Amino acid sequence: MDKKAKNENTCVLCGDSSRYISKTLGVCAECVRKGGKTALNLIREVHAAVRRALNLPPQPPRSRSGISCNICSNRCSIGEGEKGYCGLRWNDGKIVSRISSSEGLLYAYLDPHITNCCSSWFCPGGTGSGYPMFAKTCGPEYGFHNLSVFLYGCNFDCLFCQNPSHKVFEDKPVKSIESFVRLVKGDPKITCICFFGGSPEPQLPFVIEASRATLESVEGRVLRICFEWNGCGSEDLVQKAAELSFESGGNLKFDLKCFNPFLSLALSGVNNSAAYRNFENIAKIYKESRQGLPLITATTLLVPGYVDAKEVDSITRFISKLDPTIPYGLLVFYPAFMMRDLPVTSIRQVIDCYKVAKQHLDKVHVGNLHLLGIRNMDYFEKIMKSQF
Repeated sequence: MDKKAKNENTCVLCGDSSRYISKTLGVCAECVRKGGKTALNLIREVHAAVRRALNLPPQPPRSRSGISCNICSNRCSIGEGEKGYCGLRWNDGKIVSRISSSEGLLYAYLDPHITNCCSSWFCPGGTGSGYPMFAKTCGPEYGFHNLSVFLYGCNFDCLFCQNPSHKVFEDKPVKSIESFVRLVKGDPKITCICFFGGSPEPQLPFVIEASRATLESVEGRVLRICFEWNGCGSEDLVQKAAELSFESGGNLKFDLKCFNPFLSLALSGVNNSAAYRNFENIAKIYKESRQGLPLITATTLLVPGYVDAKEVDSITRFISKLDPTIPYGLLVFYPAFMMRDLPVTSIRQVIDCYKVAKQHLDKVHVGNLHLLGIRNMDYFEKIMKSQF
């Protein structure tokens, strides 16, 4: 058996072999897209096994006698003795949680500008856009920094998760709004706050209240509120977050992981249709506002063998119908969590997806190019034109 064959995995349904089939998932993209009962049952079993090992519910609870949680689109109905899908809330005769609108489970660190933020190619921190109202300088904010806020918990179960430490939070201390405000207020070099994780959705009540209190405490100072999330929060909380980002000069980065609902279930454990509804709502509400300084953006991680040009075509068609000027980023994948057997995204896949995206959108960027040994977008475009 040659080296290439050793790296291949076989789809348990169709029998095809490829290095682009995840051994963990065991099913190829085409079999997933068909959405057959056997494929969906296998997918659910995979996620259930991964989550049980982490003491998390195998799927969003649907107890008929449970207590409803409406923080995110999973809308768990948590039966007595059960946890919600995110693991942060449980039913002990009533809903009990280690977090609230006044306390969050997080850690924060300073990230010097220009950061590795997915929006740095167009946002005020990376370019000075919106100066002087929303940026400290008329160019990149060198000498200033972003407060990166890593939130524990997530309402998804991505097999390729690149920050899986968010799933282990039993021993992590909670932070109060007061301590959060003191941290930001005490460092005038902080010009933006980015909430990520995990994903902010399960802790949105805290994030929204903490952001409001912080902005009030530093009134008149440049301080942008940004979110990197899957976008599947409840509609009312997403709109409150959007208001904070809009007023402060920040942005909302939606991680539109895939378009096909069966692929979403396979890769992320849940349906992501709410992300598209929320994205559309925010795009329509703010379409004519803050011209030249985008409020929303989207990214897609190019998971080899699964998130291909077909998915990118559907995603960018959807975005273009709302506004073709919305910035869109393609992210190069690297092996992580339960998909460590997949390779880094190939240059061929990146170029194919980039070309498709450019057919529909005006502003397309590629992130994580360093994983391909490519310095920047200018060099990427030179390679694309000369070799492909």
